[in-house]
Amino acid sequence: MDTDLTTLYRASVRGWADRVAELHPDDWDRPTPCSAWTVRDLVNHVVGEDLWTVPLMEGATIEEVGSRYDGDVLGEDPVAAATHAASEAQDVVAATLPSGGTVHLSYGTESMDEYVRQLLADHVVHGWDLAAATGGDTTLDVWLVTAVAGWFDEREELYRSVGAVGARRTMTGAPGADLLARFGRDAAWGPTHAAFAAFVAAFGRGDVDAIMALMTPDCVFEATGPAPDGVRHEGAEAVRTVWEELFGGTRDPRFTEEESFVAGDRGVLRWRFDWVGDDDTPGHVRGVDVVRLRDGKVSEKLSYVKG
Repeated sequence: MDTDLTTLYRASVRGWADRVAELHPDDWDRPTPCSAWTVRDLVNHVVGEDLWTVPLMEGATIEEVGSRYDGDVLGEDPVAAATHAASEAQDVVAATLPSGGTVHLSYGTESMDEYVRQLLADHVVHGWDLAAATGGDTTLDVWLVTAVAGWFDEREELYRSVGAVGARRTMTGAPGADLLARFGRDAAWGPTHAAFAAFVAAFGRGDVDAIMALMTPDCVFEATGPAPDGVRHEGAEAVRTVWEELFGGTRDPRFTEEESFVAGDRGVLRWRFDWVGDDDTPGHVRGVDVVRLRDGKVSEKLSYVKG
């Protein structure tokens, strides 16, 4: 048993819990570098992991735990829930990891050592996600970065092949930034990324008011058709009309993000749009948006489709 692993794990969980404790009431709905999650979703995910840690390290199976930690585990006081779960997880790891035993995971039996290293990585990376989402200190502890990076060397391709991490981002040579890139993160994630993520999420919900709140008064939208150049709509009023017709006049409209990234003041989104036709036949189209952002809002959205 690696006696230092308990210390590493405890440091990662304490760092995570400290970042949660710094959250303000208006932070919980903010977008995060995990594109499908708000801050509350992200915290709920990690708190769920901390809650699972206790029974699994004590020998329970997935089936025995069942649905105990499904859904919302934060309740009305999410900071208190996160603090308590983190404390319990640290205690159980300290008590059981020295045994060198095994745990029952979704994919089968695993060593406690490997499981705790997985948890260590999640707390380090998601701690950065939380800091980036809320404008906090995104500095990563070199000691923790080194530990996670060494463990991830032999697992990165496996994790990516099963969709556990996103596409690798550009490497810079800086250990912390490179680790984030390997986990599919952009170390430069900031307000522009947050604005774009919120805009994408609003489209996913079909929330016209939220979409327009994230667009400038002089915004421009170029539609996908008719060929070859589409129709150009200028100004918030004209653009709002397009969205109202799209979401109000289409049966079961649904936008799904397939991939997105930000470079400078540009955002690129690869998406799928699904609907149901008048004859009850489902249809879909896939496309790309090239977006320009200014002062935290979308000023230009140029849309293109396949075929």
